Amino acid sequence: MPKQLSKHISPVLARRRQTERLAVHPAEPSDGPLTAEELQLAVRNHSMPLEALRNDVTPPGLHYLLDHFDIPAIDGNSWHLRIGGAVERSLELNLRALSRAPSISVPVTLECAGNGRSLLKPRPLSQPWTLEGVGTAVWTGVPLAYLLAQAGVDDDAVEVAFTGADAGIQGGVRQQYARSLPVDQALRPDVVLAYRMNGTQLPPQHGFPLRLVVPGWYGMASVKWLSSIKVLSKPFAGFQQSVAYRYQQDADDPGTPVSWMKVRALMVPPGVPDFFTRQRIMPAGPVMLSGRAWSGHGRVTRVDVGIDGTWLPAQVAQPPAPFAWSAWSLPWVADPGDHELSCRATDATGATQPLDQVWNYQGMGNNAVQRIKVTVE
Repeated sequence: MPKQLSKHISPVLARRRQTERLAVHPAEPSDGPLTAEELQLAVRNHSMPLEALRNDVTPPGLHYLLDHFDIPAIDGNSWHLRIGGAVERSLELNLRALSRAPSISVPVTLECAGNGRSLLKPRPLSQPWTLEGVGTAVWTGVPLAYLLAQAGVDDDAVEVAFTGADAGIQGGVRQQYARSLPVDQALRPDVVLAYRMNGTQLPPQHGFPLRLVVPGWYGMASVKWLSSIKVLSKPFAGFQQSVAYRYQQDADDPGTPVSWMKVRALMVPPGVPDFFTRQRIMPAGPVMLSGRAWSGHGRVTRVDVGIDGTWLPAQVAQPPAPFAWSAWSLPWVADPGDHELSCRATDATGATQPLDQVWNYQGMGNNAVQRIKVTVE
């Protein structure tokens, strides 16, 4: 390469490197108070109140919500879904055509990949989740595999890319939110293009008129406000795939992609809360501790409940579907005083939640055990 050309390329590459370093977090992780930007994200998005763990199915208004950009205004009457790329025939479908196609209803637990991020030390700067970035809904729609079969996927296809109508800028990159799945994942029978949530029309904030739902994967894979599906013969290199949602040790680490949900259990906080501190207060005597547990790697086989450091096995119920959470419960006789309660799940692969979270740069896949301090009167 000529020297005069390399002099001009080097600054370009340096600027690109800087953009990628700041792509997900506008600054290095922080130990300080929440920033104005984090508070703005926290107001716009919302978590599921932990008392909603009592419900088998989470109402849409309580289900966790994370929207990267503005909620797009879409007229369902004029909306169309385009399917193309490495296929034998391109398709264009409206809501009426989709409603006439074969449908399935799948109970699915979705969790944000950054759930628990604000508890890390130092704290990666993004949506400041504590533990409540989760919810379970029944999603009704057309199996993705059915539509791909209608289109005819080429033999050299490797991935399927999904693009939403929501648009904005992240890391200096103007984009529509887009993600991809490997072809074998896209052809799973339980991956659904959903137009109903819990039996009613998909709400605007959850992706009306159509969204992808990928059971077992963290929520970033379930693209909302779908506008197009493209079958690819080369891996997808979009921002939300190649820069965001990576397990990294630092800003220079290319990392590995986030995909399947890790095992986790959560407890319904017992007693009543102090309004400001959320400290739990409860009377002495018998109480049933309960909650939910889930994993993207197989059924939860065990939940242990910690009471002041002593672990006891809970009763775990059968889940309603392979990728929906399981209910668990344990009776406890609460003695007066201050106590720490915790819960820890193990799945069919033998994976168990860590007692202390392993840090990563983007704050992804956090599944350390939940700890609740209670005062028994």
